Amino acid sequence: MNNLLVMPMALPVLAGILLIFFRNHIQVQRWTSFIIMLVNAGIGLYLLQVIQTEGILRLDFGGWEPPFGILFVADSFSILLVITTSIVAAVCLLYAFSSIGESYEKMFFYSFVNFLVAGVNGSFLTGDLFNLYVCFEIMLLASYILIVLGGKKVQLRESIKYIVINVLSSWFFLVAIAYLYGSIGTLNMAHISERIAETGQTPLLTVISMVFLTVFALKSGLLLYFWLPRSYIVPPVAVAALFGGLLTKVGIYAMIRVFTLFFYHEPSITHTIIGVMAAVTLITGSIGAVAYKDIRLIATYNVVIAVGFILVGLAVGTPEAIEGSIYYLIHDMIVKTLLFLLVGTVIALTSTSKLDEMSGLIQNYPVLGWLFFIVVFSLAGVPPLSGFIGKLLVSLGAIEAGSYVLLALALISSIFVLYSVLRILLHCFWGETMISSEDEVPLNKGRLIPCLILTGLTIGLGLGAEYLSPYVENAAYTLLNPEVYIDAVMYKD
Repeated sequence: MNNLLVMPMALPVLAGILLIFFRNHIQVQRWTSFIIMLVNAGIGLYLLQVIQTEGILRLDFGGWEPPFGILFVADSFSILLVITTSIVAAVCLLYAFSSIGESYEKMFFYSFVNFLVAGVNGSFLTGDLFNLYVCFEIMLLASYILIVLGGKKVQLRESIKYIVINVLSSWFFLVAIAYLYGSIGTLNMAHISERIAETGQTPLLTVISMVFLTVFALKSGLLLYFWLPRSYIVPPVAVAALFGGLLTKVGIYAMIRVFTLFFYHEPSITHTIIGVMAAVTLITGSIGAVAYKDIRLIATYNVVIAVGFILVGLAVGTPEAIEGSIYYLIHDMIVKTLLFLLVGTVIALTSTSKLDEMSGLIQNYPVLGWLFFIVVFSLAGVPPLSGFIGKLLVSLGAIEAGSYVLLALALISSIFVLYSVLRILLHCFWGETMISSEDEVPLNKGRLIPCLILTGLTIGLGLGAEYLSPYVENAAYTLLNPEVYIDAVMYKD
């Protein structure tokens, strides 16, 4: 059973390599990739049930037991994200079938999507800090290819900034790992936590934690997000949706994991700085979301706002706040993907991304209009949609901890989110239609069905929050009690 832990990473890697040899067999590439994502989602659901009954699972590679060998560790938090990643990737693949174009598909698009997913899932599952770096790099190398796929001038221009920032952050990541290993003498995450708990978090370790914070802030778009908005609007829609739904979430996951497992001994320093960075991100992201009239930029700045909101829960650090961050992280992976797909569909139908050049689309495409209506209220956290429970729990946690400034900023940012996406809804879908019946472009079912699936998920997550609650509570309990993770990795046979 524990051998299944490697599958969410191994299957996409093997598929990505295999599909290189099927460059001209588009149908084989499509359905192999799609089936791999569904299989990964099924494996994740099975493992989630096992973890709930038997506890955290561990897989030692090569028979080397901790802390000497490489290992994968699956707790509720990591598996919930693996499941969500697999579902999001499967839906984006469905969208790509009818939108990406055969010329892109023959440029190894599906291989690199598989490699991207492998890096994301590996990041969630690894129990070794250096392997976290390796999985980050697998994910980023695939994203470097996907962002320039097609070779348009604007893609090449924006990709330079994207690649330079990520290469720089990866260098800092290696430096932080080297200093931590020099101080602690191990790279096994559970062993690092155990040793820091035994010796205490020295000033040197606190400085090292700030280097890690800088790395993950760059990768997640926390405060240092200047590379993100325009980088996410240049690739094809299916790729942009994958980026918006997955890439920043890996940085968020790493930050939550590291600052609940390693560097939780001096929260007055580390978590206060995270709180300040989250607050500034909420403010600047909100300004960006309302400052532009390009619907692609509005969508990307909403990604930035969500990063700040999720990490408010980490900064607050109460059980309710952590649960809220987990709920909201899952919600955001689904809804941001949906937002990017809807925005991309609108642009495909109108041949423009400017608010001032669109109106009345709901008369031509009523289903699309109502889907966007649901997304608006899900992003704003209106019950019973999926965004509500996460925002409620983070708010309750902030009240319990007395973090009223963060609470106020988080709630105000929700108003900005609502206003920014309402602008798209009112400008693009309400009013007199700009498209005559003769000029109306048919809405391809291949674009509509993925959006319907994700909309169903945001409704289902909201209505079914009670069923998800035990898994989220278990994930939050493990994060807030590092000894549970340590015992499962270091001492569980």
